[in-house]
Amino acid sequence: MTEPGEDTTDQRAEGGEPGTGQRLQKIIAAAGVASRRKAEELILAGRVQVNGQTVTALGSKADPERDHIRVDGKLLHGPERPRYMVLNKPKGYVTTASDPEGRPTVMNLVKGGERLFPVGRLDYSSEGLLLMTNDGELANALTRAAARVEKTYLVKVSGKPSDSALNQLRHGVMIDRGTQIRPESGKPSRHASAELPRHNEGRVMTAPARIRLLRDADNPWYELILIEGRNREIRKMFEEVGHHVEKIRRVGYGPLVLDLEPGLSRDLTLEEVAALRRAAEGKSARPARGSRSSAPNRSERRSRPRTETRAPSPTLANREPQPGTLRGQEAHAQSLARARSAPPPANS
Repeated sequence: MTEPGEDTTDQRAEGGEPGTGQRLQKIIAAAGVASRRKAEELILAGRVQVNGQTVTALGSKADPERDHIRVDGKLLHGPERPRYMVLNKPKGYVTTASDPEGRPTVMNLVKGGERLFPVGRLDYSSEGLLLMTNDGELANALTRAAARVEKTYLVKVSGKPSDSALNQLRHGVMIDRGTQIRPESGKPSRHASAELPRHNEGRVMTAPARIRLLRDADNPWYELILIEGRNREIRKMFEEVGHHVEKIRRVGYGPLVLDLEPGLSRDLTLEEVAALRRAAEGKSARPARGSRSSAPNRSERRSRPRTETRAPSPTLANREPQPGTLRGQEAHAQSLARARSAPPPANS
């Protein structure tokens, strides 16, 4: 019986020596078969073979140049060309490779020979910037909590949250891990039983968030910046303070800015990939620790005259605001101008 962490693959590989090679999940992810996390599931499920022998230990290693590695019987042909793409996900798509309910997935919107997978998720009813790549190492680095990569959203809320409620969200609120937000109609889906709260999963405190008002109305729009990406986190946060979220649009991911129409995608530039790597290493610019939540408001006041003289961008372009910098002021101006013109009428 194979013990967890036992390096069984090195023993199987012809000519291999103990302690050499790469972990199997890394090889599989580099070949574009799946993300590294999914590759681990494939190994545990017994769907991976090395030199004809099934491997189920996550500590297993192999040499991609010398060993014959198969996933579901299909031979790997070495690492694919790394590809990095940004997609403007429309509402009504799921961020998975396939969906058991037959709903359209984001894979239907991406063209090219390489197999890409999404970094993080946007739920079925949300839209906006979605990073896709076959670089499992970078994807893992970006999504680990320690990286604190900022994600910027435009959020339309039903009703006006009080200042006290917004301050609660800024400092963090307790949300249910297993709670799924019901559809606005209140009618359960055909999988309603899976959407009910799971009492044994407990509650968790959200990380501090930055929030500012973008469009004042009966159902206002806010800019929300998070450093984590829990399942349906934004919807749960506002539900905790008594408000339903009507729309969510992600407009920034670390250094990336949404600059595409819905349903369109493009490859990242070398500069953007380098900036993502810096963000994954925690080197991207951030507000000073302990900065007051009013700082974005001061930046907004400085940028407001610019929005009166500068035409709104033809496409949605918004970067996370960095108070006290010219780039941050310009980003606030573009965000404010776009939010005033882009959101549909309240009855939409």
